[in-house]
Amino acid sequence: MLRDSVDSGAAGDLTAPAAPDSTAPSGTGGARPATLRARLRRDWQLLLMTVPAIGLLIVFHYVPLLGNVIAFQDYSPYVGVKDSPWVGIANFQWLMLDESFWDATLNTLTITAFQLVFYFPVPIMLALLLDSVIRPRLRLLLQSIVYMPHFFSWVLVVTLFQQMFGGAGLLAQILRDHGRSGLDIMTNPDTFLLLVTSETIWKDAGWGAIIFLAALAAIDQNLYEAAAVDGAGRLRRMWHVTLPGLRPVVILLLILRLGDALNVGFEQFFIQRDAVGRDAAEVLDTFVYWRTLLTGEWSYGAAAGLVKGVVGLILILVANKVAHRFGEQGIYKRS
Repeated sequence: MLRDSVDSGAAGDLTAPAAPDSTAPSGTGGARPATLRARLRRDWQLLLMTVPAIGLLIVFHYVPLLGNVIAFQDYSPYVGVKDSPWVGIANFQWLMLDESFWDATLNTLTITAFQLVFYFPVPIMLALLLDSVIRPRLRLLLQSIVYMPHFFSWVLVVTLFQQMFGGAGLLAQILRDHGRSGLDIMTNPDTFLLLVTSETIWKDAGWGAIIFLAALAAIDQNLYEAAAVDGAGRLRRMWHVTLPGLRPVVILLLILRLGDALNVGFEQFFIQRDAVGRDAAEVLDTFVYWRTLLTGEWSYGAAAGLVKGVVGLILILVANKVAHRFGEQGIYKRS
């Protein structure tokens, strides 16, 4: 026993860490943090690569923020921002009293909520299906097929749906051939919500699945092997391994989607607005176009856009706080 203790003590003396350098700052463990100049010298190539992206971000996102000042003016492009009279919050008061603005807001929120329930899960399920395909060539072919509609313009997408579900489309023709009355879904305001969601799923579900496929590839395969050894079947492995691995990405995209709740797009609704009517297809983006850009009420449109931005920011902050409550990181780390 005495010999063992002596040996262990000697080993402990030999492996004991050296005293930290007296010149190193306290709390750094003897390693000096790299100075800003040293880091710039080390990473200047990477920083140089980010310059174009930062430039585009500044020019097209931050500089236009200065234009929000016209929301508080009676702006006229003929006299400019400097000489346009200041009206304070009059444009916002006018906006709050405009019934058409609230109708467009209600339509926008309704479409967002409907697509959040029926569209948001589709890319996740599609990614799970593509990931389950064993043959690499077949998987690559299927991915190429489901990605392709994303690169189609909305004009082409609406045209394809018109050929399928319009009054003279394929579905209506089949019904007439079998002695039934034709069906025109493209001009029915009652089914417009289902129509635009179906168009969005067909066009963008495959592209949205890319992020979830990347998240699936990052899941540790040892977890699947351990679950299989414990007797878990495919569904059990999906429930206990795959879905928990996707949860951070799902929550992050859900937060971003909530922040973009008042922005459901312009072109898709602008193209179909005349077919189904303003009451069904008017959203905030088309409202700004018809009520401000065509009439020259620039300040009114800026006020509407500023309200959209502020509401979106509030939704992002609230959703991110909820994510923190559930133990997720969200879009930024907890302090």
